[in-house]
Amino acid sequence: MSISEPAGRPSPRAVPFWAWNAVVGWCVFVGLQLVWMLFANAWTSPLHLGGLGVTAVVAIVHVSIMPKWRYRVHRWEITEDAVFVRSGWLTQETRVAPIARLQTVDSRRGFLHRIYGLTTVTVTTASSAGALSIHALDDAVARDVIATLTAVAQQIPGDAT
Repeated sequence: MSISEPAGRPSPRAVPFWAWNAVVGWCVFVGLQLVWMLFANAWTSPLHLGGLGVTAVVAIVHVSIMPKWRYRVHRWEITEDAVFVRSGWLTQETRVAPIARLQTVDSRRGFLHRIYGLTTVTVTTASSAGALSIHALDDAVARDVIATLTAVAQQIPGDAT
């Protein structure tokens, strides 16, 4: 088994997908801050207004930088021997799972995934480190990945335990 830079990338649509995911998260956080300000009757409190301002600045920086950075980092590759996945943005993780340890292959398509035509494929192995996820693949690429992993796993004798 040779370890090299994985060649697969997420879909280019992953960048706006991750950006909208972040926007939704920040909107929930800002909404909670506004509710707190309402119940605390703190609309004119400099501390609360400053906190809201800091949240807005951090949110804008996060939504502007994180999706592009994740796209540059995320990689994946499937060989006859292993599944390679590199993910993250602030904390980056590289995982290599031998095909012989493969147990299940799952896919996830949430609401935003479907809007952007993306799928996340999760590979569960007989490992205490947990499953590997290949994020934000084009739907067609995800179907090919699932078919490839299924075909390769069927060639390996045993039950991956």
